[in-house]
Amino acid sequence: MIELYSWATPNGHKIHIMLEETELPYRVHGLNIRTGDQFKPDFLKISPNNRIPAIVDPEGPGGKPLSLFESGAILLYLASKTGKFLPDDVAQRWSCMQWLMWQMGGVGPMFGQANHFRRYAKDKIEYAVERYTNEANRLTHVLDKQLAQSKFVACDEYTIADMAIFPWMRGADSRGIDMNQYPSVKRWFDDINARPAVQRALQVLSNESNSNPVDDKAREVMFGKTQFQQR
Repeated sequence: MIELYSWATPNGHKIHIMLEETELPYRVHGLNIRTGDQFKPDFLKISPNNRIPAIVDPEGPGGKPLSLFESGAILLYLASKTGKFLPDDVAQRWSCMQWLMWQMGGVGPMFGQANHFRRYAKDKIEYAVERYTNEANRLTHVLDKQLAQSKFVACDEYTIADMAIFPWMRGADSRGIDMNQYPSVKRWFDDINARPAVQRALQVLSNESNSNPVDDKAREVMFGKTQFQQR
């Protein structure tokens, strides 16, 4: 039984999708990042960077418990554990790896900043909004070109690269992205969104997450001094 520590965010959804797709048994521990659960000492032992998601696999390598943080590392571990969603073909496997790294190094940080400055920042800084909105669209254009020549992101096989990128394309309009301008991304997005396992995964912790609005207190926890305290 995989112990999953998560919240209904794009990075959390990556792992929810992978667990549902692989049908691995798992137990969810909801960590409300708007109230500061991510800073609790017990969670920091698992995820020292105080970020979700994280997992503990009681039956890790050699039958010993293994804890992991960082969503990309978790996806690779679960793919290795199950032998699923990471291509056997060497060239396709490395293609999958590069698009996973592209998401981790580009889409996640840049979409996150676009979302922050467009939705959550109290002061609307025109330079920041324009910069990150433009970068979100540039990255989406890169993805659109790739998907114009490939059924899925890395190859014609559904992989962890798709699972990593898909959640960040949800709510694209909040990043200033008009999906109608990217027809190949839209086709790919709709195909993945229709998968039963994906639909189940998107429901994980959704009720709990929707019940907590982003108010001033939550902003302080997520974006203010609380976030930067050394622990």
